[in-house]
Amino acid sequence: MKITNLSEKESFVNPRGVLAKKVYKTEFADITHLTVASGQSIASHVTPVDVLFYVLEGTGICEIGDEKATVGKDAAIDSPKGIPHAWQNVSDKNLVILVMKLPAPKAV
Repeated sequence: MKITNLSEKESFVNPRGVLAKKVYKTEFADITHLTVASGQSIASHVTPVDVLFYVLEGTGICEIGDEKATVGKDAAIDSPKGIPHAWQNVSDKNLVILVMKLPAPKAV
C-alpha cells in the first residue's frame, strides 16, 4: 500500500504560476493539488488529454470552451482534451482544486 500525505509533499509553482503539489503520476494519470490564491487566475490553455477538476475548497469561475460557471466545494468539472479551459478565484479565500489528467500527458 502506498499512502501519500499531502502535508508532507513539497510545494512548487507550476508553469501557470499556481502553487501545486504532485499527488500521483504514472503513464495512466497525473493528479495535482492546486491552491489558487484570492484574486489569482489560471489563463486559458489547452491540454492534449482529458482533465477532471474537483473543487476541494473555495469558490471560483471555471471556463471550459465557451461555457462559464461559478463553482464551489464538491463540484467536479469535466474538461475534454483539446478544449481551452481557465480558472479565476473570485473569493477572498483560497480555491483548492484537484486536477486529474487522464491519461498523463506524454512528455514532448
